[in-house]
Amino acid sequence: MIAQPTPHDPPPGDHRPASPAWLCATCGAEWPCAPRRDLLIAEYGPDRSGLSVYLGACLAAASEDLPDVPGTALRDRFVGWLPRGRRAH
Repeated sequence: MIAQPTPHDPPPGDHRPASPAWLCATCGAEWPCAPRRDLLIAEYGPDRSGLSVYLGACLAAASEDLPDVPGTALRDRFVGWLPRGRRAH
């Protein structure tokens, strides 16, 4: 018999973080992995500030879970990859 996913299981290939190590539960890479970055860009679309807030919250949680990782490395990992848009003046 094949196990059925529960409502709390993420869909396969969703590339969610697995804490406290903050590795991708799907591919094992550091989260956010490249596939998840693409999914986040697609999910948030033009709402870069919303995406930044979400990733900032993830960065804060990861910094508590990974106290031995330098803050600059976490910052680069979580928000350093974000596309930079033009700012309105």
